Amino acid sequence: MNQLKKGSKKLLNAWAFYDWANSVYTLTIASSIFPIFYSALFLSEIKNVQAFGMEFKSTALITFVTAFTFLVVAFMSPILSGIADYVGNKKSFLKFFCYVGSAGCIGLYWFDISPDRIHLSLLFYFMGLIGYWGSLVFYNSYLPDIAFEEQQDAISAKGFSMGYIGSVLLLILNLAMTMYPDVFSLKDRLAENGEVIETAAQVAMRYSFVTVGIWWALFSQYSFYYLPKGTSSGHKVTRAVIFNGLKELRLVWKQLKQDLRLKRYLYAFFVFSMAVQTIMLIAVYFGEEEIAWGGDSEKTMGLIVSILVIQIVAVFGAILTSRASKKYGNIKTLIAVNGIWMCLCFYAYFMKTPIQFYIAASVVGLVMGGIQALARSTYSKFLPETDDTTSYFSFYDVAEKIGIVIGMIIFATIDQITGSMRNAILFLFIFFLFGIVLLFRVPKEETTKTES
Repeated sequence: MNQLKKGSKKLLNAWAFYDWANSVYTLTIASSIFPIFYSALFLSEIKNVQAFGMEFKSTALITFVTAFTFLVVAFMSPILSGIADYVGNKKSFLKFFCYVGSAGCIGLYWFDISPDRIHLSLLFYFMGLIGYWGSLVFYNSYLPDIAFEEQQDAISAKGFSMGYIGSVLLLILNLAMTMYPDVFSLKDRLAENGEVIETAAQVAMRYSFVTVGIWWALFSQYSFYYLPKGTSSGHKVTRAVIFNGLKELRLVWKQLKQDLRLKRYLYAFFVFSMAVQTIMLIAVYFGEEEIAWGGDSEKTMGLIVSILVIQIVAVFGAILTSRASKKYGNIKTLIAVNGIWMCLCFYAYFMKTPIQFYIAASVVGLVMGGIQALARSTYSKFLPETDDTTSYFSFYDVAEKIGIVIGMIIFATIDQITGSMRNAILFLFIFFLFGIVLLFRVPKEETTKTES
C-alpha cells in the first residue's frame, strides 16, 4: 500500500479512528463499569482491603495503584520514544501497548479482592491502564505528522468525538447486559450450598471487561493499516539508544527555555491537566461513595446513566470548544473552560443527591472533551518547526503523567487520612485556579525570549 499524503482525508480519519477503538477503555474500565464493580466487591460497612502487606481504604488503594501506573508510564515513555525514533517505527509501539491494554481488560474478568488473588487482579488493572496511556504518547505524536496546523484543532476534536460515540455504543450494550442479564442468559454464580456468590449483574460486568478488550484490539486494525510506519535505521538497539529518549527530553527542555510561549503553556497544562485527569479517574468512585442513591440497583443505574450523559454531552462539548477556539483563540477558551472546572470542584463538595450529581455530570461532559482536545491541539500548534515530534509529545506526555501522579497521590492521601473524598476533591479547586493564572501568563504571539 502506498503511504497516504499528509493532510489526506483517509489518513486523518484513520488516525481519529483509534480514538473510537481505545476510548471504550476510559469509559467502561476507568470511568463506569469497573469502578461500580470494584465497589460492589466490598460490603457496605467494610471498605478496607489487605494488599502489599498493608490495610487500605478501598478507594485509596485503587487510587494509589493508578498513581503508580502513571509513574511507570512517565518513566517508560521517553525511553520507548527514544527507541521508536531510532528504529523509525512508532506504529509497532502503538500496537504493543494496544495489545497489552486489551489483554489487561480481558484479564479483569477474573478480578478478585481475596488475599491470594488481589495482586494478580491489580496486575490486570495495571496492564489495562498502562496499555491505554502508553499508547497515547505514540498516538498523539502522529498528529503533526498526519495533519497540517490548520487541520489539527478539528481533527483532534473529531478524534475525541468519535471516541465518545464509539464508547457510548459499547456502554449501552454493557448497560443492557448489567441491567437485564437474563436476556443475555447470564445467571447468578452459586456456591455448592446454593448461596449466591455473585449476582448476574456482577457476572455481566465481568463480561463487559472482555468486550472492551476485544473492541479495542479489533477496531484498532483500521488505524494500524493506514498510519505510516516510518523508516527503520536497520541498526541494533544499544544501551545508548535505550536512554536516548531521556537525553532527548533534556534537549527538549533546553529548547523550551528559548520558547517562552510553549514553556509557559506547559506549566499551565501541567497544573490543570493534573486536576482534570484526577477528577475523571475518581468521579465514579466519588459518586458511589458520597451520593445518597437509595439502594444498590438505583446506585448502579444512576452511575452508569451519569457516565452515559457525560459521554453524550462531551461529543457536543468537544465541537463547541473547537469552534470557540477559532473565534476567541485557544488560550482564552482554555481559561474559560478551566473556570468552569473550578466551579465544579466547589459544587461537588456540597453534592449529596442524585439530581445534583446528574447536573454535575452534564457540565463535566460539556468541558471534559473540550479541554482534552484543545490542550492537545494547542500544544501541537505551539511546537517549533521540527521533524522530531515524538520527543516533544513524549515531553508533553511525561508532564501530563507526572501531574496525574501528584494529583492522584494528593487525592488518595487526603481520602485515606480524612476518610472523605469530598475534602480531596475540594482541594483540586486550587489547581484549576493556579492553572488559570498560568494561562494568563502565556504570551499571545510566538517568542523566543527567555525568562530572567
